[in-house]
Amino acid sequence: MSKWRKLGDLVSYSGKGITPKYVDESSIIVLNQKCIRNHNIDYTLARYTDDTRSISQHKFLQTGDILVNSTGQGTAGRCAFVDKLPQDKKVITDSHILILRFQNHFEAKCLSYVIFSIEELVQTFMDGSTGQGELDKVRLFNLMTSLTENKLYQKQIAKVLSDLDAKIALNNQINAELEAMAKLIYDYWFVQFDFPDANGKPYKSSGGKMVYNEELKREVPEGWEVKKISSFAKTSSGGTPLRSKKEYYHNGNIPWINSGELNQPFIVSSQKFITKEGLNNSSAKVFKKGTILIAMYGATAGKVSFMDIEACTNQAICAIDTHSNLRVYLKLGLETLYDYLVTLSSGSARDNLSQDKIKELKFVIPNEKLLQQFDKFTKAPLNNILANLKQNQQLTSLRDWLLPMLMNGQVSVAAAEAMVNK
Repeated sequence: MSKWRKLGDLVSYSGKGITPKYVDESSIIVLNQKCIRNHNIDYTLARYTDDTRSISQHKFLQTGDILVNSTGQGTAGRCAFVDKLPQDKKVITDSHILILRFQNHFEAKCLSYVIFSIEELVQTFMDGSTGQGELDKVRLFNLMTSLTENKLYQKQIAKVLSDLDAKIALNNQINAELEAMAKLIYDYWFVQFDFPDANGKPYKSSGGKMVYNEELKREVPEGWEVKKISSFAKTSSGGTPLRSKKEYYHNGNIPWINSGELNQPFIVSSQKFITKEGLNNSSAKVFKKGTILIAMYGATAGKVSFMDIEACTNQAICAIDTHSNLRVYLKLGLETLYDYLVTLSSGSARDNLSQDKIKELKFVIPNEKLLQQFDKFTKAPLNNILANLKQNQQLTSLRDWLLPMLMNGQVSVAAAEAMVNK
C-alpha cells in the first residue's frame, strides 16, 4: 500500500512568473490567469512580453510543470499541467500564477490531476478575509497524497487519465466544428440573406427581392418581419436563495445555474443545486429545457447559452422561452450581438444590460417554412453536440472516480484501461 506524502516534499521548485511588459509580438509568450481553465492552457488568451529584458531561466516553463492561479476572485486555485510547449516560442507566466516543478514528469502529471480534482478546496486556501488575497502556499504544500512512488505505475496511471482527457478533447473539437458549421449557415442564410430560394439557389445573390426596412436602416428579404424579442418570446430572470440559510442548499437536487456557467454555449448540467425550500423562499424559478440564457452582468455579460435541462438561474441571467423552431435561430442571432450586449452591460447602472433592454432587441423573422427548414438543418448537429457533452460528463465522472482508486491500488491499470476503452 502506498504511503502518504506531503505535496510540498515532492516539489523541486516553486515560484511565480514575472510582471510582464506587454508587446504586440516577441519570442516570449506570457500566460495570465484566464489562460488556466479545466486543467488546460488556453494560448488564445495569452499575450507577449518584451524579450529584450533579462529573465531568470528557471522562470521559463518546462514540460511537467503544474500551474496554479494564485490570485483573483473566481480564478484562484485553477490549475493546469504543462504537457507540451510551443516549439518556436518560450513561455512564461505573469506574477499571479504559481509554478510547481517536480523531478518526475509522470508523478507531476498524476499530482496535477489530484489538484484539479480538489480545485474547489484549493480555492479556499486564500490569505485575507475577502477571498481575493493570495493563495496560501503552505496549505497547498501540506496537502497529502498517497500516489505510489513506483515510476512505471505513475506513468501507467497518467496514461489512463490522459486517454480519458483525449476523448473529452476530441468531443470538444467535434463540437467546436459543429458549432462553427451552424454559425456559418446562420450567417449565410440570415445575415447575407443567401438562404435557398424556391429553386434551391442563394436568394440575394440570385436577385431575390429585397425591401428597405426603416427600423433596421437596411434591406431585408421581401415578406420578412422585424420583431422585438418581447413579441415572440417570454423573458424572465432568476434569483438567489439566502446564502445564510444552509437548508436552502444542503442536499439540494434542483439545478441552479449562475452567470459564470454561461461561458459554455450549451448547458447539460449545473455546478450547484438548491432545495425546494430555497426555491420557494426566493425569486428563483424553474425554467424548462430549451430555454435560452443571457448573462446580464458580471464577467460573462453578453454570453448566450442553450439550456438542455430544467434548471433555475441566479438574477444575473435573463431566461428566454420561445417556440422550438426559433430557439437555435435566436441563440445564434444573439451571439452575433455579443459586442453590442457587452457595451450595454459595461455602462452605468442605469445603462446596464437588463431584461427590459433584451426585450427591446429587434430580429428579422423569416417565414415559417424557412424557419422549419433551418431548424431541421441544425437539429442533427445540435443533438450531436448535446450527446458529446453528456458523454464528456460520463468520462469526467469516470476519471474523477478512477483517480483515487488507481492511486490507492483499489483498481488495477488493466481494469481501468478496459473501462476507458469500453
